[in-house]
Amino acid sequence: MTTNSENHDKPTAASLARMTENLSKVDALRDRLTQVLANRHTHQAALDGPNQELFAKAAKGYMQEAVTNPAKLIEHQLEFWTKSVTHFVEAQQALAKGTLSAPEDRTGTDRRFTNPMWEQHPYFNFVKQQYLMNAEAISKAVEDVGDMEPREKQRLAYFSRQIIDMMSPTNFLATNPDALQRAVDTEGESLIKGLENLISDLEANNGEMIVRLADEDAFELGGNIATTPGKVVYRNRMFELIQYMPTTEEVHAKPLVVFPPWINKYYILDLKAQNSFVKWVVDQGYTLFMVSWINPDSTYRDVGMEDYVEDGYVAAFREVRAITGEKDLNAVGYCIAGTTLSLTLSLLKQRGEKSVKSATFFTALTDFSDQGEFQPFLTDDFIDGIAAETEDKGILPSIVMARTFSFLRSNDLVYGPAVKSYMMGETPPAFDLLYWNGDGANLPAKMAMQYLRGLCQRNELAESGYDLCGHHLVLDEVDVPLCAIACETDHIAPWKDSYRGVQKMGSTDKTFIMTQSGHIAGIVNPPSRNKYGHYTNTDLALDHADWREGAKFHEGSWWPRWEKWLRKRSGKMIPARIPGEGGREILCDAPGTYVAVKARG
Repeated sequence: MTTNSENHDKPTAASLARMTENLSKVDALRDRLTQVLANRHTHQAALDGPNQELFAKAAKGYMQEAVTNPAKLIEHQLEFWTKSVTHFVEAQQALAKGTLSAPEDRTGTDRRFTNPMWEQHPYFNFVKQQYLMNAEAISKAVEDVGDMEPREKQRLAYFSRQIIDMMSPTNFLATNPDALQRAVDTEGESLIKGLENLISDLEANNGEMIVRLADEDAFELGGNIATTPGKVVYRNRMFELIQYMPTTEEVHAKPLVVFPPWINKYYILDLKAQNSFVKWVVDQGYTLFMVSWINPDSTYRDVGMEDYVEDGYVAAFREVRAITGEKDLNAVGYCIAGTTLSLTLSLLKQRGEKSVKSATFFTALTDFSDQGEFQPFLTDDFIDGIAAETEDKGILPSIVMARTFSFLRSNDLVYGPAVKSYMMGETPPAFDLLYWNGDGANLPAKMAMQYLRGLCQRNELAESGYDLCGHHLVLDEVDVPLCAIACETDHIAPWKDSYRGVQKMGSTDKTFIMTQSGHIAGIVNPPSRNKYGHYTNTDLALDHADWREGAKFHEGSWWPRWEKWLRKRSGKMIPARIPGEGGREILCDAPGTYVAVKARG
């Protein structure tokens, strides 16, 4: 099988017998697999891919291009044919020499093909090169399609890329040398463990194919993650409010309340002590409150954005002010919670309330005019499918969102982990970030559709205004001092789109920071790691390209820069506040009860 097979023991009769015994265990697993598939919870077919209209338009566009510009298409086809046939001939010639070697490999590097056998073994090298040539041909064919709307062509490119990624030879046992060798080395045990992993994942997700990314048994909320000491000091149907124990004798008078996204759990900001944003903020001398959102079930069907604003933000502001005795506070909103913080600030402005002294936005979008990599999922057929799904279940299940986010990085978050778990039989790693990534939350039906239709598809907040809570809310009324942090390689909330939304806000006191890395790593970037730097530029009148061109780069985390900004808006130093003082009832210890509720479809 390999050019260096002498490094592996030849299978003996005994090892072949053990392999046969291991593989016989498949029969015992078949019943479990049949059972989980028979009881699989179905979802709307529209959520699995585009309707046939997209591919019909693509075929029409391709034929139109063939008529108007045949030379270009013929050139691409001849290039593909020449490469494929030439490679086939070279492979035959290499074999004819009587040596087990591969022909020259002219394909580029690809981290899926790191095993030396992809380069050295003629069979695997042939499969790899033909796959990469086919992938290139499909990509060029998509580029050649004419007479399509740019949004439709972007969507065609996305789903074509999904097909290319899915058909990688690394995803199939017969063409994956790592998996085949592992099966031989373990006498088939790796395949049995892989099948057990597959069935366990299906059982955990009601028959849906969601690859488990982390070892769930390795983590305990309040045990080795989400461990910063605190108390739950308020609870309603929407959230629990955590007040953290101070670690300094004095604190700034103005409290800070953080609103995490309710698509995921708050503890992304409190994974472990070394990278906990929560602990770091407390250590800087702030009275910190964290909102821990409810993980809704079907009884939350009619809960909308207005409920998150009134019973979430407004209620949290009221309680924090009552606990601390301060007339105003500072607020942070992360991702969708930042979007909703901007809605709340406009609402408070119209009501004449001045409870928020400053606002910080983490990777928050308020202008959705450029939908970026999410464009394939924001077309009417997909959103119509979500509407039918939420109507049926009363929620948008966490599984739907998990699949959507994962397939934006399918090789890293779907196929790569699937190969390791299902073909190699490996246990997922004990990685806290991936554990959090798999601990998702459902969205209420009404809220999901308000967000997707009004904000994402129609971009009402940034353009005409967004009607909520009996008010017409606009970005221009977000006029408190604000600091926005966006991430350079964020594929969920692209920094240039976050920047554009900040430009439309009405505040005369704006700070914009772009940090290196992506949606999570760019935010969870403690100073102690000295890993990612950040950019600043005070001229927010520039377009995003000019802002980036003129920005100054700073080594290290953005956290100290933001804290310096926050400090100026946090008042004098006072004796540290202890949760429960003044007679406030303590409901339970952090991390609370809401965060422990698992998503259910």
